[in-house]
Amino acid sequence: MTTNRTRATGAIAAALIVATPFVALREGKRNDPYVDTVGVLTVCHGETNAPMRRYSDVECKAMLDRQLSEYGGQVLRCTPSIADRPRVLAAAISLAYNIGPSGYCRSTAARRFNSGNIADGCRAFMLWNRPPEIIGRRAKERDLCLSGAG
Repeated sequence: MTTNRTRATGAIAAALIVATPFVALREGKRNDPYVDTVGVLTVCHGETNAPMRRYSDVECKAMLDRQLSEYGGQVLRCTPSIADRPRVLAAAISLAYNIGPSGYCRSTAARRFNSGNIADGCRAFMLWNRPPEIIGRRAKERDLCLSGAG
């Protein structure tokens, strides 16, 4: 018998195969701390909750892996309806990584996913369009999401 926890772990693992390179590409990577486009001190792949110091490539990758896995769990807790859709879950993890898990869980996308309207949930990613430089990323997330909405 598969437990809910085992199912969630498998769903997150499947989604992270897609989400990790997707997020890494969109976030970019800087080993030294920098100020991002909205004025937040950041390091590695967009990490804001780490000591601001120089990190090795291996440390940056480990930090990204850990954060995405954690965010995956949070995304599934508030939108369990997407557990069997790895590409949708990957896109949702990317969105949550960028806007925060609480922002994701309160989002129109999450509400639409939970109501069973997966495609409209994917389209709702475009509502998160600030700053304007993020619109291209949102379009890529929406497209990834729609590719798994089937």
